Parts: sequence; C-alpha cells; structure tokens
Amino acid sequence: MRGLVIKNTGSRYTVHTDDGRTVDCNVRGSFRLRDIRSTNPVAIGDRVQVEEKEGSATIVDIEDRRNYMIRRSTNLSKQSHILAVNLDLTVLVATVSYPQTTTVFIDRFLATAEAYSIPALLAFNKIDRYDSSDLDYLDSLIHLYTTIGYPCLRLCAVRGEGVEALRQALKGKITLLAGHSGVGKSTLINALMPEAGLRTGKISEYHKKGMHTTTFSEMIPFPDGGYIIDTPGIKGFGTIEMEGAQVAHYFREIFKFTSDCRFNNCTHTNEPDCAVLRAVEEHYISESRYKSYLNILSDKDGNKYREAY
Repeated sequence: MRGLVIKNTGSRYTVHTDDGRTVDCNVRGSFRLRDIRSTNPVAIGDRVQVEEKEGSATIVDIEDRRNYMIRRSTNLSKQSHILAVNLDLTVLVATVSYPQTTTVFIDRFLATAEAYSIPALLAFNKIDRYDSSDLDYLDSLIHLYTTIGYPCLRLCAVRGEGVEALRQALKGKITLLAGHSGVGKSTLINALMPEAGLRTGKISEYHKKGMHTTTFSEMIPFPDGGYIIDTPGIKGFGTIEMEGAQVAHYFREIFKFTSDCRFNNCTHTNEPDCAVLRAVEEHYISESRYKSYLNILSDKDGNKYREAY
C-alpha cells in the first residue's frame, strides 16, 4: 500500500494512503541500518510503502526523493536531521527583532536550499513591532536578498498584512515553513488557514525569544492546492554535507565571481588574485554574506552554528 507521510511525532508516523485513509505507522528497524546518517530515516513528505498486519501498520520502503531540506542534528553533531522532502518551495519566516533572526542563520538556510535545488522565499514577519531603526535595517535586508535573487515579503500575520501575497506564492506547492521559535509561523498559518487553529505562544519581552508551540512536524493541506509543512522552531541551523570549494557554489553572488580567480581551487580567503575578495572590497558581495560564507567554511566540527545562529 502506497502513501504520503504527513506527520512525524518522533516515534510514530502518520501516512495518508492513496486509497484515502489515514494510518499511524511504525518504521521497519532495518531503515536504521542503512547508510542514512540521519536521526529520522523517514521524513515529512516521503512517499512510502506500508504493510498492514494484525492491526498494525509498518513503513517498509521509501521511494526516491527529488530533494530534501536538511540540517545538522542538534543532539548528534555527526548526524543530520531531515526537515522535509519532495519540496516545491521553502519559506524562512524571519524577524528583525522579537526574536532576532541573524543574517548568518538566514544565509545558512539559503545555502542549504541552494545545495538541494529548492526555491526559497524570505518572509519578514512582525513589521508592526519594529521601530524606525528596525525598519531601516529591514529595508537593507530586503534590498540585499532581492538583489541576489531571493524573493522577500513584508508581513504582519496578526493584522493580515502581506498574507495574500504569501498565499499566492504558496498556491499549489508543497512548502516547508521554517524559522526560529517565536517568529510567528503558527500565527501565519492561522492567517492563511483559519480552520487550522494552530496554538500560538507569546514572546518573552525580557529575552525577546519564543517558546516552542509546535512540537512535531506536520503536513497541512492548503485550501488553494498543495501543502504547508509546519515544523518546530529551529534554534540553530548547522549545515551538513558541505565542504571546501562546494560552499561557494551555494552563495549565488559569490559563485559567479569564482571563475575569475587565479586558482581553480581558490578558497576565497587569502589567495592572490582572488576575484571574490576583490568583489567584497568593491561591494559587489556584501560583507555579511561573505562572513556567512567564511562561517560555514570554518564549521568543520559542527559547533559554530550553536552560537545563536
């Protein structure tokens, strides 16, 4: 029996079968013996084969994935955690404040989307909370990322501002919605789909950080076609499966200068006649993006991303 994995509670998976049923499933233990260095060998969005026997259901096979969004596991740094698979779009919900989403976090997320050929959109929420300096900074961020080629939206989920534009972007797509706890993902989904009725939380005014209100990943049917994948808040985004010269490939504006470097194996750190370093000096590449590139490049032990990224 074939189906789609629509919920992962950590120990059980919910599968929507092709014959229209919803079945709670275990996972065959042999999956964990395969060469999948992941904490979750089955992920939201997987197409799977299910066997039912004696009142229980087991996922026995996973079909090939066309892409996936992945990060380093927070508990086991040598392993990965797959956020979702078979995506048409990934949306990072970001906030300038309440809480702050750093450019390093944004760039790690975008580099991962780039690595696995997943279109990405940045949704800057809570514009009603920002003072004039916050709004100026937001303008600079939107200018930076739209110039690179990433579409950006300004949102106020509680007032509905920008929600219709996001609705149009999500229509007919399987979309991963991700971001820190407290950026307003659940409020945003409720604005898009009031019938979803997701629980929302408050921000600590002292720490300006959010608490988890989503505790498991779930695929929610979108009224205009497709699905929204809601995930628990992400504290840190550790990149994985990125090494050396590969990293520059995942920064669009950096990659376009690499062919002009003197050396084919240039790391764009201290080599002579490096076109990337020259582009940074001449402001064709932003200092924040270059800093994020160096941050990933030096993150060999998986610890840097834990530092409030």
